Amino acid sequence: MYSHGSESLIKQAREIQEPELQKFHSRLGKLLQGKELGHETVDSLQRLHLILSATKYTRALPPELQKRVQSLLSSPAEQFQVLSSAVLRETLPLSDQKENYIQENTSQLNSHVAALLLSQAGSRADVTSLCAQLLRSLESRQSEGPANSLTHTLPILNTILTHSPECLTEDHVTLLSKKLVDWLRYASITQGGSTSSGGFFTGPRSRQPVPTAELDGTVSGDFFTVLCVGQGFTEDQWMNVYSFSMLRHWLLTYHFVSNGNSTADTAHRLQLSLSFSLSHSFSNDFFLSLDLSFLTSRVADDRSEVDGSVVSMVSATSSSSRLLPPKERVREKAFQYCQRLIEQSDRKAHKRTDTDLQKACLVEAVCILDCVCEEDASLVYRTFPCIKALFGRLSSDLSFARVLLPIAQFYLNHGEMAAVDCESVWKLVFDRFPAELFNDHFLAHELLRFLRLNLESLQLRVPQYTRSFPNLLKFLAWDSPAVVDDFVDLLPSLVTAGTAVELLHTLLDLPCLSATLVLQVRSTSLPISEPGGRGLLSLDAFRSPSFRGLFLFLLRGEAGAGDTIDRLSTLHELLAETANWPRVVQCAQTVPMLLHIFFNTVITVADEKLLAHLVLVMLERSSLLLNIPKYNKEIHRVFSSHLLRLCKLHPSLVVDQSHELLEFAGATANVYNKEEIYTHAVWVLGEYLSVSCDSRCSVSLITSCFEALEAVLFEITSSAPPPGADCPAPRVVTTLMSALAKLASRSHDLIPRVSLFLSKLRTVTRGGPVAWCSDEEDLVAIVMRGEELWSLLKAPGVAQSVLTPPPHVTTPQWHRDTNVAMPLRLRALTNLTHSH
Repeated sequence: MYSHGSESLIKQAREIQEPELQKFHSRLGKLLQGKELGHETVDSLQRLHLILSATKYTRALPPELQKRVQSLLSSPAEQFQVLSSAVLRETLPLSDQKENYIQENTSQLNSHVAALLLSQAGSRADVTSLCAQLLRSLESRQSEGPANSLTHTLPILNTILTHSPECLTEDHVTLLSKKLVDWLRYASITQGGSTSSGGFFTGPRSRQPVPTAELDGTVSGDFFTVLCVGQGFTEDQWMNVYSFSMLRHWLLTYHFVSNGNSTADTAHRLQLSLSFSLSHSFSNDFFLSLDLSFLTSRVADDRSEVDGSVVSMVSATSSSSRLLPPKERVREKAFQYCQRLIEQSDRKAHKRTDTDLQKACLVEAVCILDCVCEEDASLVYRTFPCIKALFGRLSSDLSFARVLLPIAQFYLNHGEMAAVDCESVWKLVFDRFPAELFNDHFLAHELLRFLRLNLESLQLRVPQYTRSFPNLLKFLAWDSPAVVDDFVDLLPSLVTAGTAVELLHTLLDLPCLSATLVLQVRSTSLPISEPGGRGLLSLDAFRSPSFRGLFLFLLRGEAGAGDTIDRLSTLHELLAETANWPRVVQCAQTVPMLLHIFFNTVITVADEKLLAHLVLVMLERSSLLLNIPKYNKEIHRVFSSHLLRLCKLHPSLVVDQSHELLEFAGATANVYNKEEIYTHAVWVLGEYLSVSCDSRCSVSLITSCFEALEAVLFEITSSAPPPGADCPAPRVVTTLMSALAKLASRSHDLIPRVSLFLSKLRTVTRGGPVAWCSDEEDLVAIVMRGEELWSLLKAPGVAQSVLTPPPHVTTPQWHRDTNVAMPLRLRALTNLTHSH
């Protein structure tokens, strides 16, 4: 919403009359004729922009005024460049003037002109025309245009390539490939600008060309790259930088022009390239690679001392490469350029920013080599020795973790072809990275992105992946909100028949893992004892050798050490004070959703034996959870819904796990503290403990189940709840009654026993309030349910048909089928019976 003052200005701008507007145009034109443009000109341009943008209709400026506003695009003051660009974006040129308009603006190209040209390209033809003009400007000599125009051309072309690659023709690709080769490989090797320190003794010798230097201060002995430094750069050196920053994007997309690949395929190729995000903003000197922005500060601040001697070039382009077609040649030069960068990255940089620049360039170089090898498989054998040596040099230093991920991508893509051993790479990625860098947010994002983009390949080629979930989940335990979306995608791939049970335990223990990671970080930063202060009991336990095994199991790096530990209750007691830590609470909030994903996946990969084991785990772990507010109830709710689902899919699970289910349902304490899962456990016993579901179901099994449930129901309805506990929920009581009635309908000898209980229940409640139900309405509902069941059991044959109907009766569910008339008739009858 706008403020009152802003709304007033917008209203005035919309309601301005044509005569007044013409006067304003005339006054602004006179202001722009002046030699000096002051505050009044700025205010007038701002008002003009408001007038043009306040209405949905496009207004046309007088031709003379439009030319004067357009001339401000090349003003030395950026304020006028911004204002004129904003004004012109609201006034599209006439269609017959577009060609001249593009020509005039490409001749004075800067970032604001670039934004203007792209915003006013209303069709593919406009983009194609703009692209042709820009490419023609690349062919012109440096002296024919402004010195800075070329440095803005490549980023615009890169933006066009991103959004409309089909606008480039084969000739455009050939031309741009040739120019990229020239800029990448043949840029000047001497520093740009004046290298003289000035003063009285300035002479011819001090103005001699000075070669560029390496980051360690030595004179460059090879061709220029982004890792060469100096007191100033020439234009072709800047173009070298810009060419490198868009090189990978070019290699990934130029095939769309010649081969006619789909846009989706191009997008897929871009997505599979592990990289830093590309920026197409025109406000940051057109740098396309995020981490290459280090170069700007490096050029602005660097004043390295360079040896005055000139070293001859030691590398020369082979004559055979000059005979290659343009695309193959740019691929070859990209290969040479990246090899040179990898060699330069081994030099000791003098500044921290230069070290960061080396890492950024290494990432980009490895990614480009990956692209090159994808296009030309013969280069794999030339590239792997270099990549292998680079991995050997960096693998021991985890500060290069973000560089090692693209190396892992290279091994994944080409390791099988080159027949190299990748074991050490995956040990680093899946073992050391999560174990030691779980609190590195950038690495977490990039590693999880690497896993998501290569999920299918990792499942097929890297057996360590599915076994590494205890380590990978450390990222989730440490910073759940930031990475939970990644694990929503990754978790199904980690669920296998071999890992399902241990993975379920690990998910339930995620809050414990979160607390343990916090303790691990604190143990290295806090003193062992704090005089005069109260220490954390959990931290003392973490440092104690007696409990070290519990925490080491949580911090294990690979699956297979065991599904869980015996002393979980002890662990929960030690971590009790961590239950309200924000990091632990956030982690606990993600577990229910992940459990839903786990169970939805496991039913597709598990057999009945494994599912029976999972039912047992759910029953056991329902009482072994870290005591976090609302956490236990949420987990019980998830368990209950999936227990019901598993038993519905495989009714025989109830007979397989009947002993455990009866033991769980026969414990009266579960009525009060596990209402959700207890209710569903009782329901599945009453519903599926039947010969029709499993032929192994015997009369003795039905009788033992009946007796266990009968004892619980009698106990909770004949005494007050334990101290500190609420009255049993009405749903628990009615579910127990229904389960007893179902079991009795299958074994008629039990009908008198349940009928006697139901009749006593009706008699007891007539005497007034009871201790086990505090709400009168709930008590009435329980009694009504009891009377319904008692009435049904008077006719055993009818009771069995109603309480346990055969499948052919329940399967159609005509009352729910919207394709038949039954639902409509039922609704009509309902409306009639409820009408006044």
